[in-house]
Amino acid sequence: MRKYMFALLIFFLAVFFSTFGWRLWVLTPAKKSPVNNRLANQLKEHVYNLSFEIGERSMFNYENLDKAAGYIESKFSAYGYDVELQHYRPLDKEARNIIAVKKGSLDTADTGGVIIVAAHYDSCFNPGADDNASGVAVLLELAKFLADKKVKNDIRFIAFVNEEPPFFKTERMGSRVYVKGMKRSKENVKAALILESVGYFSDKYFSQKYPPGLGMFYPNRADFIGVIGNFSSRALARKVTSGIAAFTDFGVECFIGFAAIPGVDFSDNWAFWKEGYPAVMVTDTAFYRNSNYHKSSDTYEKLNYERMAQIVEGISAVALYFGNL
Repeated sequence: MRKYMFALLIFFLAVFFSTFGWRLWVLTPAKKSPVNNRLANQLKEHVYNLSFEIGERSMFNYENLDKAAGYIESKFSAYGYDVELQHYRPLDKEARNIIAVKKGSLDTADTGGVIIVAAHYDSCFNPGADDNASGVAVLLELAKFLADKKVKNDIRFIAFVNEEPPFFKTERMGSRVYVKGMKRSKENVKAALILESVGYFSDKYFSQKYPPGLGMFYPNRADFIGVIGNFSSRALARKVTSGIAAFTDFGVECFIGFAAIPGVDFSDNWAFWKEGYPAVMVTDTAFYRNSNYHKSSDTYEKLNYERMAQIVEGISAVALYFGNL
């Protein structure tokens, strides 16, 4: 009996310690590029406005949700885009997905598909600085940077509504509504890049956790950005990972796995995978590193805007690559 108890203890200890990263060393060499302070400050301004000036954003705080939507629409318009709105009524009020389209030089039928870059703008009864004002800030700056660039394929920048509970993984989730419409219209998607919590980093040891078992293969410190894909999106995930890595001074980690692993499909990538579209989630891993997740303490001053600026530069290169395939 004592032997079995000891074996059980060893098993539980192994599971526990495998939730922490085992890789204590840094695989990514120091890079070259100086920090873009202007871009970092602009990202901070977006996050501040959305999470502090506006605050909690949901169908249950409709005035703030509407303000956030107005803020995003105004920025897209200021960058030169004609803004499209997809309206639907998940409750007794109207919700809207916000779309800005970067038109390609070729007809969509000739290119084989569109590129989607997206982030949700609602929050879970909290300020939602990392989750997900950070993703929206990166989305806006990507749209701004790419506004005057030439591409062959259409790139759609989309701010989705209602990603958070109680709409999470339901038919009333904003991205689910949008992607089902794409499927009905028989649209093709070359790539969907979902920005989900991209601003929280730590250089401290034991700051990064994982689902049990995965920690053996990944870093111990929360100093990297993750690219998450399912098996159907593995080629896309690898290309996005290498593209971001070329423009960052910190690590980029790729994970390809089953949606059943907690967190793998915990954002709008779920909606694309449901319809068989290639999609990846770009994320700081949210609750696996950020103790402020879905709490009132998820505030703007805790984020790293210099690293977010590098994410913008990396993803812009990825978007241009797919936009010109």
